Amino acid sequence: MNVGVSIPLPAYLVDPGLMAKKAEELGFDSFWCAEHPFMPVKTTSRFPGSADGVIPETYAHFVDPFVALARASGTTSRIKLGTGIVLVPERHPLLLAKEVATLDLFSGGRFLFGIGAGWLREETEIMGGDFDHRWTQTRESVLAMKQLWTKSEASFEGRYYRFPAVKSNPKPAQKPHPPVLLGGAAKNVLQRVVAWGDGWLPNRITPDELRQARATLDRLAKDAGRDPSKITITVHGQPPDRELIKRLLDAGATRVLVRPNAVKTDAEMAEQLTRIAETVLR
Repeated sequence: MNVGVSIPLPAYLVDPGLMAKKAEELGFDSFWCAEHPFMPVKTTSRFPGSADGVIPETYAHFVDPFVALARASGTTSRIKLGTGIVLVPERHPLLLAKEVATLDLFSGGRFLFGIGAGWLREETEIMGGDFDHRWTQTRESVLAMKQLWTKSEASFEGRYYRFPAVKSNPKPAQKPHPPVLLGGAAKNVLQRVVAWGDGWLPNRITPDELRQARATLDRLAKDAGRDPSKITITVHGQPPDRELIKRLLDAGATRVLVRPNAVKTDAEMAEQLTRIAETVLR
């Protein structure tokens, strides 16, 4: 089964290089890291992952995903490396395109570019993003990055980003660029995936919901002249439940990501990954 693992929070308690190396040895298909660069002390935004909307304290304890995945790249040779997710409106495409291309090149074409537009208004606005139109901004950034990844000289004129002809190197190892996986469950997310993405990265979803979404995604892809089999679905943040993972894969998921519990030592993480692998991969 295609099962990946993600770094739990706090994300700096274990070495991502050692965690990824162990995950590769055990047969996991991918290794993922998310981001929030900081947490505002005062916020009125509701956390979408809980009934009371309270933001978990652990959300102030992310690491930079590109630094962590670069560390993981250096200790592995086969496992895919994914961002789950990068908050695109909080990064400039000229710099973000460079980070993506460099990591993909040095990892030998193993990078999966999971992206999102964010749910925390205060964070987005502190970083200069347009929260009310964050998906419009995200789309524009991705279109600009595609120009940078695929052309020897690229320029861009948009609402949020404008730059004259520039040279941006290195280019990604994957051609034309690493897969762009859109996260979240926004109203038009499947339409966006078909229009300018390569896959979908949902989080809180049941097998029945996934089956319906897969059918919709396939229909939209066919209508747009795209091959539905080329559009992936990576289900994020699931418990290490073999039966649930099988049901999600049967419902149309390409891979399922499990999130281990936070531990304080690399040895404890290795033991936990071994137990998870024995449960879901054997």
